[in-house]
Amino acid sequence: MSKFPIQSLLFLMLLGGLSRNMFGTDQVLVPQIDGDFWQVAGDPDLGKYTSPKQQPVDFGIWQAADGTWQLWSCIRSTLVPGRTRLFYRWQADKLTDSNWTPMGIAMMADPNFGEREGGLQAPFVLKEGSDYYMFYGEWQHIAVAMSKDGKTFARQLMPDGKSGMFGDGAGTRDPMVIKIKNLYNIYYTATPDHHGVDFVRTSKDLMHWSSPEKVAFGGDAGNGPSSAECPFVYYEKTSGYYYLLRNQIYGKDAQFKVYRSKDPLDFGKDNDRDLVETMPFAAPEIIESEGKTYLAVLLPSLKGIQIAKLKWVPK
Repeated sequence: MSKFPIQSLLFLMLLGGLSRNMFGTDQVLVPQIDGDFWQVAGDPDLGKYTSPKQQPVDFGIWQAADGTWQLWSCIRSTLVPGRTRLFYRWQADKLTDSNWTPMGIAMMADPNFGEREGGLQAPFVLKEGSDYYMFYGEWQHIAVAMSKDGKTFARQLMPDGKSGMFGDGAGTRDPMVIKIKNLYNIYYTATPDHHGVDFVRTSKDLMHWSSPEKVAFGGDAGNGPSSAECPFVYYEKTSGYYYLLRNQIYGKDAQFKVYRSKDPLDFGKDNDRDLVETMPFAAPEIIESEGKTYLAVLLPSLKGIQIAKLKWVPK
């Protein structure tokens, strides 16, 4: 019986290795816009608070109990006293609708509950069971409000009578929450010593949170106070990786960095080990609906919000 040539065996082993590298599950996938954007929100009429300088910025998008889509945005540089910010609401029947219906001012900061006047920032809504949880910044702390219908929210006050759950130095803001295994992970940014850092805390009940842990800072994205804004973490199921979207720049030169990690508690601490992409948009939020994935971002003019389909492609 003839023997299988050793050269052929080595060739097959090499080919198998190349195939695993080219087509294996560890192939680096990155997000990519799939088609055109459509505008969903513009520069709203705030009545007596309207200012020509106002800008819709950080926002949240979710589906209410009646099936309608909701968009709440922090409108900054208004005529609201103090920090000039409030929450405004839009509504649509379908996520893919353009020019959603303006629904008016949804929420304003209340100093009676320890909130900084005009200091509301970055709403994010998570639905758990029949309850909707809205996490938001009140300038120095992260707070939470709850709803049954996904439209009208009531603050959940802490034992001290204030809305703030926790804070980590100057500008604790931009929360988002994802459930990982049996724990909820809340990601947010703060600027201790004027350095932008993305933090995470964990919870079993969405009300009591662990001590903070740094998950990303520094690297190519920089180390300034705006270098780690709007953190958004997404689990990409086909690859088994977590992706962190981390914003640096708003406006015409908008930019956010994309990091990829198996460990949702570490996306590169003062290094770019997990950096896989840079995208020219601001305040990103990934939305899933009917088996499709979408990316919502700000307009370059900072006068509205837009959405596009999103796909994941090999790097």
